[in-house]
Amino acid sequence: MDIHKNARSCVASRALLVRRVCEEGWTVKQAAEAQGLSQRSAYRWLARYRAEGPSGLMERSSRPHRMPTQTSTEMMAQIVALRRRRLTGSEIAARLGLPRSTVARILQRCGLGRLRSLEPPEPVRRYEKQFPGELLHLDIKKLGRIGTIGHRVTGDYRQRARGGGWEFVHVCIDDHSRLAYVEILPDERQDSAIAFLKRAVAWFAGKGIQARAILTDNGGCYIAKRFVATCRQLGLRAKRTRPYRPQTNGKAERFIQTLLREWAYRWIYSHSKQRSQRLPLYLHFYNFHRQHMSLGNKPPISRLPLLNNLMGIHT
Repeated sequence: MDIHKNARSCVASRALLVRRVCEEGWTVKQAAEAQGLSQRSAYRWLARYRAEGPSGLMERSSRPHRMPTQTSTEMMAQIVALRRRRLTGSEIAARLGLPRSTVARILQRCGLGRLRSLEPPEPVRRYEKQFPGELLHLDIKKLGRIGTIGHRVTGDYRQRARGGGWEFVHVCIDDHSRLAYVEILPDERQDSAIAFLKRAVAWFAGKGIQARAILTDNGGCYIAKRFVATCRQLGLRAKRTRPYRPQTNGKAERFIQTLLREWAYRWIYSHSKQRSQRLPLYLHFYNFHRQHMSLGNKPPISRLPLLNNLMGIHT
């Protein structure tokens, strides 16, 4: 039962009012004053009790019995039918001669407030390669340079530090083990992407992982001819995601979210250099210590084969 915070009575207090008046001989005025009610309210609850018994003291809906201006069921069905034909709220309102606010309210009530609600949710498609190096995911995240304490710390969006420029976080994550290699570079051009790819492949090779293929989006640096040629030189099969389908590169997208939450935005940095200096520490924690749910709450390094020299790798 949802009772207003300023309500003077509840079911128990109404029953007490009835008992005092009907059984104990109190006057209505005395019983009403004892419970902080007006005599009018006391007479109303007594009348309900005499007409309906104890059920008359229960809470009732405040909704009116009749609503002449309510949109009819037939009209609501027409609104839903037009929505399923992918008409906008404004088009539906114009066609049926209804206010746009009414159409919007009905569509929201029916769960069709957005056109994308008409599409059934896509089934989750999970996959995982069989061995490390079979597929590396590459992606880039743009981060604003830090010159002063910004709105994420102060909470004041009126004092944004503008004009600081950007830094580009290049990430490479192994599909099977989730082992990650990350660098902060000044741009996302093909020269930087090519150099990063070479260093990433060499880093994974140092961990005993031979890269076989890479998966990227359709960014300019990844579709450049020199980048494709570099992939061939390294013996890598270059694969790309479908346009406007970031889910295809979901492991890289998810890792970037984790990276932002646990490294980029977790601590207060007064300068971009501080953020860059903390990145190697976080990557060591992520690769060697952080529990990964998809790996059975084990760190990514646990999936590397032939870890005979763990102390040599754990640097």
